[in-house]
Amino acid sequence: MDELFPERVAWRPGPVVTGHVVRLLEGYSREVRIKQPVLVAVLGTAAVVRVVLLLLASVLRAGAGGGARRRWKELRKGPEFLVTPLRLRDGSGVLCEMEIHGHLPQSALEPADHVQVTVRSQQAVGLAPRVERIVNLTTGQLLTPRTPTLWSHLGPALLLQAAIGLLLIGAFVAWMVLR
Repeated sequence: MDELFPERVAWRPGPVVTGHVVRLLEGYSREVRIKQPVLVAVLGTAAVVRVVLLLLASVLRAGAGGGARRRWKELRKGPEFLVTPLRLRDGSGVLCEMEIHGHLPQSALEPADHVQVTVRSQQAVGLAPRVERIVNLTTGQLLTPRTPTLWSHLGPALLLQAAIGLLLIGAFVAWMVLR
């Protein structure tokens, strides 16, 4: 009979919702959106370093250590992260749904655990509020799910190249102005 007439689920805007875990639904993956202007700026400044290194390598007749480069299409497609819908019943008996973005330990949340959840509404319309942090009052654990970001997707090597490229461009512009 429960499947024929499911209980309505509310989206509480928060910021803090306290209640008991009813159920963790099956997780699915979602992609982090990458803004193209930021990606173009990072790749452009990193290309300056690559060109300088290639020029130095050709002058010194040494092989340029090219390494494995990721293609534009691969960088443009953002990293995927796990989305797990969480249902809990708040103090007034309302069934609330929210989304946990990122991974949590398997035994971090069990049905009937008393939790205090800090949520934030998402930019995209039609999505349940996003969980920022969970305090499991039953076990005393503080849980903070982490999702990948643009910066972790690009990686430290590419970001370092971009920073050096930005410094080289700044030095060149300063040299042209002072000349």
